[in-house]
Amino acid sequence: MSSNRADFEDRTAIVTGGTRGLGLAITKRLLDLGCNVAICGRSAPETPIQAGGREALFVSCDVRDPQQVSDFVKTVANAFGNIDFLVNNAGGSPESDAATASPRFAQAIINLNLLAPLYLSQAAYPHLEKRRGSIVNIASVSGQRASPGTAVYGAAKAGLLGLSRSLAQEWGPAIRVNSIVVGLVETETTEQTYGASASQAKIAASLPLKRLGTGEDVARAVIFLLSEDASYISGASLEVHGGGERPLFLEIVKADATESA
Repeated sequence: MSSNRADFEDRTAIVTGGTRGLGLAITKRLLDLGCNVAICGRSAPETPIQAGGREALFVSCDVRDPQQVSDFVKTVANAFGNIDFLVNNAGGSPESDAATASPRFAQAIINLNLLAPLYLSQAAYPHLEKRRGSIVNIASVSGQRASPGTAVYGAAKAGLLGLSRSLAQEWGPAIRVNSIVVGLVETETTEQTYGASASQAKIAASLPLKRLGTGEDVARAVIFLLSEDASYISGASLEVHGGGERPLFLEIVKADATESA
């Protein structure tokens, strides 16, 4: 049981993309702590999301649509009477060659990963301001380093980090705004992203902590940033990446040294 439970009991959180992956882990952690949680997506989960004797409220919403976002936030406020926390988790991108990515594709990726968090933050602003609330934006290491194959996604996540810092400046002291920089983590799409189990093992071994991250790792970081333990943290980017990826040049140097020995 978390020592932060008093910070969450009977408060209300919105978690976008809360039906699967990292969003599901975050949602269950908040429910366990006694929080009212509203989640959204374009399709409902097969079974209701439950934890800690509570059930998340699901509302169908395309977070790329400002009007749907506005309606979603109003529904949550009417259902629970307040909104204390916002976790902008929805995001992602299929692989796409930057040279041939269509304008429509690029716009869709930017809308989902950068503009949607802005729309949600704007819609929730008056509620969060009244409650001295907190926003956590789920970013990615792709926004901090090159992201070949997902260049538009990387650019959008870099923009999200910048947006978080700017909102923290504009909206303090009433609202704290922070980001989590997510590294290589296991989700439902682990095999699609990292290959077969043998490849995953090699990737995990390359990280300082010798394992891929989990949804629970990210969820714990979210809880920390939302809690009063982080009351003087705003405009920050918390890196949850197991120590970071090893620079490729080190492996080249090591291999060449071995060959010439």
